[in-house]
Amino acid sequence: MSAAKKASSSASRTRGRRLFKRASIALVVALLAPAPMVLMLTVIDPPMTSIMLQQTADRLIHGVKPVWPQHTVVTRAGFSPNLRRAVLASEDDRFYLHHGIDMVEINNALERQKQGGKLRGASTLTQQVAKNIFLWNGRSFIRKGLELYLTLWLELILSKERILDLYLNLAEWGTGVYGAEAAARFHYHKSAFSLTREEAARLAAILPSPRKWTVSGSIAGARAVTILARMQSPAPQTAPAAK
Repeated sequence: MSAAKKASSSASRTRGRRLFKRASIALVVALLAPAPMVLMLTVIDPPMTSIMLQQTADRLIHGVKPVWPQHTVVTRAGFSPNLRRAVLASEDDRFYLHHGIDMVEINNALERQKQGGKLRGASTLTQQVAKNIFLWNGRSFIRKGLELYLTLWLELILSKERILDLYLNLAEWGTGVYGAEAAARFHYHKSAFSLTREEAARLAAILPSPRKWTVSGSIAGARAVTILARMQSPAPQTAPAAK
């Protein structure tokens, strides 16, 4: 091999190593990027989320008023214990048993589909928090993959109670209505702390479709019966013993 070819080959290998090194660094940075953002959530309540911004932009484009969402952040002491229990009973009663991804509910959803039912989502509260803060609405595999990855970071860094706080302050409870305090004021003209058991159950009942269902509607009433029954006992903290 000539000296020129050897030099060219050596230069190509050097460029390849540099590209590999830069790509590796970029990958590590991308994988670790959520960490500082999630760390901030230990002490900061987001005044806006990605979902809120998207819907605000949509309302602005289409001339829908009010443009800005109704959203009031409150501390943990500002939530009625009734509401905390009702939301878990409605959306994620195994919240304290999983690490952000509930394989039991995923398997149940798949089994229901096999029996002819619709494939309904088995998203945990943590997954919903990840989507609300960082992502967008949709069903693409890319979005779902990002949601799962961010969910793992949330569960790694934040406590369960903090994740529940974030959910209660960010969940959508009606068109342009976000967070439990705004929801309680909008639907019941009272604070989130003052909600009764039935009011909390009805608010939790509309969470799957807050823009279509109302707290006084028949769907909310039917779902609230089940939620109230679950509220009779605390949310499970440990898995039941095997029989």
